Amino acid sequence: MTSLADLAKGDVVATRTVHLTRESLVRYAGASGDFNPIHYRDDVAERVGLPGVLAHGMLTMGIGASVVTEWIGDAGRIASYTVRFTKPVVVDPEEGADVSVTATVGAVNDDGSARIDLTVAHGETKVLGKAQVVVQAEAA
Repeated sequence: MTSLADLAKGDVVATRTVHLTRESLVRYAGASGDFNPIHYRDDVAERVGLPGVLAHGMLTMGIGASVVTEWIGDAGRIASYTVRFTKPVVVDPEEGADVSVTATVGAVNDDGSARIDLTVAHGETKVLGKAQVVVQAEAA
C-alpha cells in the first residue's frame, strides 16, 4: 500500500499512456453495454457532425481512475472521483489514439487524505477538466 504521509503538493505520483484502437472501443462497448454507433462507425459519426469515431467518455474517465488505483494499490481507498468532459478523443481507424494521464498531488488534507489532480490528454489536448480523485489515508 502507498502511504500518503510523505506526499507534497506538486508531486507527480503516476503517469501512463494508453493506446486505444477501434477494437478497444468495440470491446469497451461490449463490456459497458454502450453500443452507440458514434463509437465505432465513421459514417454515423460524420452524419451527426463529429470529427470521427469517439472513445467513450466513461472509458476515458476510467483510464484516469485506473492510473490512481494502480498507484495506490487499493481501489477501496478512493473516496471520490470527479471530472468534466471537455474534449472528445477521436480514434483514427489506422493510427488509433493515445490517452496520457499524469497524476499530481493537488493537496494533502488534515485528515490524512490527499487530492490527486489528473491531467488526461490526447496529444496536446486536455480531454478531461477538473479531474480530481480524493484518496483516503490507509486504514490503521
